[in-house]
Amino acid sequence: MNTPNEPRLHKVQCVSPSGLHSIAYTEWGRSDNPRVVVCVHGLTRLGRDFDRLARALASEYRVVCPDMVGRGRSDYLRDAMHYRVPQYVADCVTLIARLDVKRVDWVGTSMGGLIGIALAGQGGTPIRRLIINDVGPRLDAAAIGRIGDYVGAPLSFASIDQGVDYIATIAAPFGLTRREDWRELVEPGLKREGARWVLHYDPRIAEPFKASSPERTRADEAALWALYDNITAPTLVLRGAQSDLLSRVTMNEMAARGPKAKTVEIAGVGHAPTLMLPNEITIVRDFLLNAEAG
Repeated sequence: MNTPNEPRLHKVQCVSPSGLHSIAYTEWGRSDNPRVVVCVHGLTRLGRDFDRLARALASEYRVVCPDMVGRGRSDYLRDAMHYRVPQYVADCVTLIARLDVKRVDWVGTSMGGLIGIALAGQGGTPIRRLIINDVGPRLDAAAIGRIGDYVGAPLSFASIDQGVDYIATIAAPFGLTRREDWRELVEPGLKREGARWVLHYDPRIAEPFKASSPERTRADEAALWALYDNITAPTLVLRGAQSDLLSRVTMNEMAARGPKAKTVEIAGVGHAPTLMLPNEITIVRDFLLNAEAG
């Protein structure tokens, strides 16, 4: 019998057009609990971002937090141009099949939210209820440029503390104020290479991100809106009140069309809420459990 606050590491084999790869995921809660929530991280992050949320949900849920391919303990792709939402969706379908459940709830931050939209908008989707954290079908161009400036940069640090300082600077909009919170968030995302520490993701994830053209961006936005409009699951959209990625206009449009999402803005935070702070955890927990009661 598993105890709720005891994380377990697993891997599942997936496939891309360039071959096989493994996805690592951390599982919390009872492994026989049929009520499952999948928590998916942002572009350069990893599943450990959700440790606090997972602990808060583990008594009611089997909580599954994958490292998407190219991040953390998962494999890197042979062809970097497959670091795109369709590949991530395919990997998550395989992951859910491994979990051997028909339905899951979904919490997706930034990139994880886009993956959630793409999967929840499919016919026969396994997603029962959906939380989209600070992202939408329309992305602010200035924020995309800001993120593009640092994704894949060849960085290394002399110490973990130096890495924490760097992430706390570029990710200041996350809204964390305590040093211990930043360290808890950042340390799992660093790995040692020789005498230095580097960010624990494949720098090549930047290649498709930076290769995108205006035409591709418009086509992707249209496709995401079409998928969003297909969603029937109860949906919650979270927005950092100072977000430069998800505008209030787009959030309001998400409330008016498709699943007509419930929306919540989180004061004092930009892109993106970490879902580590008590008020943020409460919002997520209440939506999931109140939906269950409904």
